[in-house]
Amino acid sequence: MSELSLSGKNWKYKIFDSSYVEYLKENFFLDEITAKLLSIRNIKKDSIETFLEPSIKNLIPNPNNLKDMEKTTLRLLRAINRNEKIGIFGDYDVDGASSTAIIGNYFKIINQDFEIYIPDRRLEGFGPSIKSFQNLIEKKVDLIITVDCGTMSFDAIDFANKNKVDVIVLDHHQSEINLPKAHSIINPNRFDDDSKLNYLCAAGVCFMTLISVNSALRKQGWFLEKKIKEPNLLDFLDLVSLGTVCDVVPLIGLNRAIVKQGLKVINSKKNLGLKTLIDLCKIETKASTYHLGYIIGPRINAGGRVGKCSHGANLLLNNNPKESFQIATELEQFNLDRKNLERDLLNLVLNLVNDDINDPVLVLYGNNWHEGVIGIIASRIKEKFNKPTIIISLKDDIGKGSARSVLGFDIGAVILAAIQNKILIKGGGHKMAGGFSIEENKIQELKEFIIKMFNKKNDKNSGKNEIYLDSLISASALNLDFYRRVEKLSPFGSGNPEPKFIIENVKVLKSLIVGKNHVKSILLSKDGSTITTIAFNSYDTDLGQFLLNNKKNTFNIVGKLSLNEWKGEKNVEFIIDDISVNKTYKNKVPSSIG
Repeated sequence: MSELSLSGKNWKYKIFDSSYVEYLKENFFLDEITAKLLSIRNIKKDSIETFLEPSIKNLIPNPNNLKDMEKTTLRLLRAINRNEKIGIFGDYDVDGASSTAIIGNYFKIINQDFEIYIPDRRLEGFGPSIKSFQNLIEKKVDLIITVDCGTMSFDAIDFANKNKVDVIVLDHHQSEINLPKAHSIINPNRFDDDSKLNYLCAAGVCFMTLISVNSALRKQGWFLEKKIKEPNLLDFLDLVSLGTVCDVVPLIGLNRAIVKQGLKVINSKKNLGLKTLIDLCKIETKASTYHLGYIIGPRINAGGRVGKCSHGANLLLNNNPKESFQIATELEQFNLDRKNLERDLLNLVLNLVNDDINDPVLVLYGNNWHEGVIGIIASRIKEKFNKPTIIISLKDDIGKGSARSVLGFDIGAVILAAIQNKILIKGGGHKMAGGFSIEENKIQELKEFIIKMFNKKNDKNSGKNEIYLDSLISASALNLDFYRRVEKLSPFGSGNPEPKFIIENVKVLKSLIVGKNHVKSILLSKDGSTITTIAFNSYDTDLGQFLLNNKKNTFNIVGKLSLNEWKGEKNVEFIIDDISVNKTYKNKVPSSIG
């Protein structure tokens, strides 16, 4: 219908059952919009209460549901009772840094000796290597725990075994049928795990592991014997929620409870590193999933992308205010450097897309592209064209690739299949993202392989460029009461997307540029109400230029609600995602809400 959408996307209303909406209103005493949003999300009757009020207590499963949990717990008890030194090998992204800090901070509380190791992205690549494990072994560790990696680390784990050092893998990346010969591997995405917790990120897996270990130590009377106060594991939910949001795993089941409770812990600022970063970023409102995903997460990630890869984990482990401020300040600078690199490379890559624009999967490559930002570039291209995207940086005939996918196309499984077909040297990932190494002369074969897999697994409608809308609302709905009703369904993220609304027939009263690239506008609706809106990163886009230069046309807007808190005042604003210049938007929808 929306042929004149400035983004070129089709607008479609999500399907819902009106009779179920009425049922929810009558039986759960819900208002119209809450019931409608629940129906759209297909939340079943027996899950309504836990969805609206997710709690760790009600949703936490038995940790032993995870394969190898008992074996892992016994080995960790032995290490703790014998005062063994433990090496923690973590990935350099937010989930890896969070996971490393979760385990490390627990060990700090119980006075357990440990050493962390975060590999250098450019020099060492993803996951354990013989060299990195040798480094840990030379530091006299008796046990190595890999977090957010390790499931495919056959050579490194064989090396550790030869040196009589056990390895415990705490991971969530997809596995082959054959697994490395680690002491134990806890991974809800391993082929033989039936815990139904495959939506957990590595931080969630680490949290479940600590629940098991903590319980075993309590039953053993260890805390009383050592005169150590038992750790409150709920205090670790700030880091678990950080990893969960930033790794873009589905916010369903236990993950909803983790993030809901974790945001409360974050806002209590128990973790000094997180508090320092929040203060440095001048986040003066309560932290939300937006802050985790778009402000805090990128800064923690920046160390692994363009700076010191261990900075993220070290910040989250640090208890020294001066050192925390120093690390956070350096991460802030790394993030600025990352933005500059990203901008330059994105412009370069966009110029290459036209040659492959009709491909269902975009595979783009070039010489010496910065490996720290190719993952972000893949995300940007994927979002712009709504296609799975792979970006490969070439050096000395070897390519390092980063992949980002769309819903319905499991890129992690495809990467594993490409390894099995001897197209890739090594790699790994999960449903939405992955990374790999490849010989330059294999890139065309990889491209053909992935496009064949995509065409085989996806139906004809999977690639359409569409925005799905939850409801038509009136401008008068932009108030605190309506915002709080929508917020009942938070936290929002992957698997529980933030509701998108359409407001019809508005025009610009005033627009201005804020920050470096955002456009803030005051819009007038047909009922005389005014709406404060913002279009992020839009100044150099058709959307931003339309808002800045068009004072005559009436148009429709699509976007999300946002709460702006400033000096004690709260105002609801509208984040614009797209604009249609049609006079009205007719698509057989119910009357507006609000």
